[in-house]
Amino acid sequence: MQLNKILKGLIIALPLLTVAACSSSDDAANNTDSQTSSQETAVTTPVVDDGAMSEQDIAAAQQKLRENSTVFFKFDTSEISSEYEDTLAAHAKFLSTMPDVKVTIEGYADERGTPEYNIALGERRAEAVSKYIQALGVQADQISIVSYGEEKPLEMGQTEAAYSKNRRAVIVY
Repeated sequence: MQLNKILKGLIIALPLLTVAACSSSDDAANNTDSQTSSQETAVTTPVVDDGAMSEQDIAAAQQKLRENSTVFFKFDTSEISSEYEDTLAAHAKFLSTMPDVKVTIEGYADERGTPEYNIALGERRAEAVSKYIQALGVQADQISIVSYGEEKPLEMGQTEAAYSKNRRAVIVY
């Protein structure tokens, strides 16, 4: 655990030292000044916190996001409701500041429809969430999608309440 923190510190410090050691002309000094100010901006953001979040901070942030990681959909659609904008924005903010963190977005459907159709619908739902958070700054290589269709229901039953809980996409860290 301690070795991991030291390695993270070195990974951050070495490129900064290399950039600082390379400046030799006035143009390079001007570029270094602009890089320093952008680095200072990055340092002042609370998520980065001097370039590294502790593993405990990352785990706590992920746990908080896991508590609210499901987007529910209306029948036979992959359109994201406006009530999930804040939830997805929080996930996007965390992921865009932590480029090493990867997520899988799982798409699901209720049991109505053929298995093939439900797999495709689950994929469209996962893809809709993926595109939404990418539009907010998350890199595509941080995201993978999978569709389970009707195969893993959240709630068993043939009621509208059960169906509505099974029409979802889940962000898994």
